[in-house]
Amino acid sequence: MKHAGGAIRPDLLRARGAILHALRDWFHHNGYIEVHTPVMVGCPALEEHLEPIKVGQQFLHTSPEFAMKRVLASGLSRIYQITPCFRDEESGRHHSKEFTMLEWYRAGAGTAELMDEVESLIGAAATAVQVSPPRFERRQVTTLMEDAGHKDNLDQEAWFRCWIDKVEPHLTAPTIVHGYPIWQAAMATVRGAISDRFEVYLGGLELANAFAEEIDPQTLRQRFIQSAKIREAAGRQAHPIDEILLNVTPSMPRTAGIAVGIDRLVMALTGAAEIAEVQVRDKG
Repeated sequence: MKHAGGAIRPDLLRARGAILHALRDWFHHNGYIEVHTPVMVGCPALEEHLEPIKVGQQFLHTSPEFAMKRVLASGLSRIYQITPCFRDEESGRHHSKEFTMLEWYRAGAGTAELMDEVESLIGAAATAVQVSPPRFERRQVTTLMEDAGHKDNLDQEAWFRCWIDKVEPHLTAPTIVHGYPIWQAAMATVRGAISDRFEVYLGGLELANAFAEEIDPQTLRQRFIQSAKIREAAGRQAHPIDEILLNVTPSMPRTAGIAVGIDRLVMALTGAAEIAEVQVRDKG
């Protein structure tokens, strides 16, 4: 049965509701506290490729990351949030300017623990819609690039072309990818020659992004500055430095955090072809 673009899909909204219920149950049983942070913020992002939507003198957040880290610094050790996020210049079958993000942080944990958690969480979501929990394979970036016929000495532009054209199209099985180059660290800790982070692919979709969080304020400041230089060189407004975040990071414990796109999770578990099918959108 075909559905016109923007038409509401009650079947997929029922599945989405079941998935959200299962997610909250999982967090409750694993000792997490649900928090809510502001949607309008003064500093919307670090990554230079993220384009925020400005509202007056503030921005709609591109993720709740910075505010949630302030909560971690206050003493809570396991927190999560399910919230709308906004990124301009993102639209298509798998992208939307407004989307729903699940983000959680676990103090005292690393990326290995979060890999186990995200597998368990997605399994619970799958069970809620009568889908067999996926079994994830864990693959290193260098191995995937070598399989595509390229080595690690590519410049950044060539690396991205290879990844998008020759690697990602083949990540159709449930896969956790780890060991990214250090220039893709963003907010992650760098260990040796790699960023301590991973991404999750399900149903051919990039579903989640996880970091062992960098908590050295000077390192983070340098990353903000570098991102601002790249944006300015491209003729874009630099992202402001979040001074509040930098002030509280010394109070943060060793932490791992992950963000999961709820809309894409629903797509992957229901077979929806477009992100619009699992959202209720304004037709105007």
